[in-house]
Amino acid sequence: MTSGNKKILVTGAAGFVGSFVAARLAGMGHQVVGCDNFNDYYTPKLKTDRVNAILTPAGVECLTVELADTAQVNALFDKVQPDLVVHLAAQAGVRYSLTNPGVYIQANLVAFGNMLEASQRHKIEHLLYASSSSVYGANAKIPFSEDDQTDEPVSLYAATKKANELMAYSYSHLYKLPATGLRFFTVYGPWGRPDMAYFSFTQKMLKGETIPVFAEGQLRRDFTYIDDIVEGVVRLLFKPTPATESSPPHTVFNIGNHQPVKVVDFINTLERVLGVKANINQLPMQPGDVPTTYADTAKLRAWVDFAPTTPLETGLIRFKDWYNAWSAS
Repeated sequence: MTSGNKKILVTGAAGFVGSFVAARLAGMGHQVVGCDNFNDYYTPKLKTDRVNAILTPAGVECLTVELADTAQVNALFDKVQPDLVVHLAAQAGVRYSLTNPGVYIQANLVAFGNMLEASQRHKIEHLLYASSSSVYGANAKIPFSEDDQTDEPVSLYAATKKANELMAYSYSHLYKLPATGLRFFTVYGPWGRPDMAYFSFTQKMLKGETIPVFAEGQLRRDFTYIDDIVEGVVRLLFKPTPATESSPPHTVFNIGNHQPVKVVDFINTLERVLGVKANINQLPMQPGDVPTTYADTAKLRAWVDFAPTTPLETGLIRFKDWYNAWSAS
């Protein structure tokens, strides 16, 4: 799957997906350097804990870099001289984009533009970047296929992720830059993000606090376990799409579990795993939310002979075990 020892830059390396991807690549024998801006969107302690628990043992250095600053990005590329780039740094979250739009413009548009420009100047072999299932908007056709129309985003976050795909396509077209976008579907697991429902629900339920449930728990999400995400990322990184006469070397893939779960059923599973009953505060559907996310993974499976399959309950048990240890530390 890999061709020799590569110098690989992983952005957002102190983040949830980034830390696991960086450690996995280092474990395969590659020279991996990570970077992160260590912002306070959620507790920075979790990021430094990931560095100490996941990156440092793997021998991965994580530099503090602001990717929206062109000079810092140029200095980063000059220092690392990467062969491959895994760009996972971004401002995540749909609801936060309603109240803090400027952060998304900087982190997801300005920073991504800097990454594209540096990648083409350094003639990197492949840029793999994070998109999101949110680009599908309120798409009524399920499962979501990469060929579906995605130009009606229902949140600014989704709009920035769709913009990333368009920006990458243009650089791929202009400079023959091999680039692959990954539409992640509700990633969860140990060391995850505290703003995600499975994490915040666990915290609240174990404290006996009320959890907010929107649209009577009828929204459906395609929960995808972190190990499956990492496996997909690594396989795709070493298999860029070749250019053809009619198309640039750019492709977008779904990475999801292909098994959407109603939020109400997710809560029932979490109750079983935690051994506590949830106190529910029913709320209306929120602006920017979508009714369903459901990944068609046929394209991914055809290209790298892999698609996520970890059952939700299995993943939640692993998360609970990690959370109990981490919260006690």
